[in-house]
Amino acid sequence: MNLFGMMDASGEAMQAERMRAEVVAANMANAETTRTASGGPYRRQMVVFAANRGDSGFLDSMASAAGSRGSNVPASGGLPAPNLPGSGTVMPGVHIAQVVEDPSPPLKRYDPGHPDAGPDGYVSYPDINPLTEMVDLMGATRAYGLNGSAVQAEKGMIASALEIAKP
Repeated sequence: MNLFGMMDASGEAMQAERMRAEVVAANMANAETTRTASGGPYRRQMVVFAANRGDSGFLDSMASAAGSRGSNVPASGGLPAPNLPGSGTVMPGVHIAQVVEDPSPPLKRYDPGHPDAGPDGYVSYPDINPLTEMVDLMGATRAYGLNGSAVQAEKGMIASALEIAKP
């Protein structure tokens, strides 16, 4: 990993957490939305994170060493060595793989006077729990702040290293 690799990883994580917070805010704002452009109630959105595949040089070395013995089991007798296709150059980190809709069915509330009530008098509301959304928002906020702290710490380390290098 290069000098700024941890900053890149933390920056990507901050972007992902910002998006997660925006999705949670949209969920909370639409908690009572009974009709969307598609016709049904709003569906809760969830962010799916995925890890970037980091530099696999060490893992490739382990796999080739295991391959020279005619097995994919490391000499230590531990887990099989991964079958990685070449050395990746992507920095470790996280990205948003997708934003998916919650598959749970909408909540039904009896309100025959509501304009979106069905013939039985029930209205379909989004299955959004404000407590769950607040916990998700707190988690996103804390993760964002921790990654910001990591960036600040690395900036301090880089500045200290530059001070040491001065004659």
